[in-house]
Amino acid sequence: MPKNKTNDSNRLSQVVADARRHMQDREKTYREKALKMYPHVCGRCGREFSGKQLRELTVHHRDHNHDNNPPDGSNWELLCIYCHDNEHGRLEVAESYDNHSPSKEKSADSDFSHKPFAALEALLKSKGGDDADH
Repeated sequence: MPKNKTNDSNRLSQVVADARRHMQDREKTYREKALKMYPHVCGRCGREFSGKQLRELTVHHRDHNHDNNPPDGSNWELLCIYCHDNEHGRLEVAESYDNHSPSKEKSADSDFSHKPFAALEALLKSKGGDDADH
């Protein structure tokens, strides 16, 4: 039985390695194209990149679909690693708000039964003109 687990583990490791290699090859291809097409400037902060710093410039897919790589580069923009992280962080925050909108969810405590000023009007009326003198 341990042999099967080892074989399964080896197959899984191979699948993961192949997927990573495929992703890196695909990324390398569109990254090289984007770097040839666009100036080496971050599309958000405007920082310029050259030499070794060029590795900090990433390709962002505007529609967030990494398989959408048109030859004209219309789905790409170059972003520095900081702006790229910020862009994806903003998307995650927006998605979390979409999934947990307070207007969509009604919590148990949203129906307040305690009304602290409910008797205020009656109290004021019972005092009548007394308050007018103060």
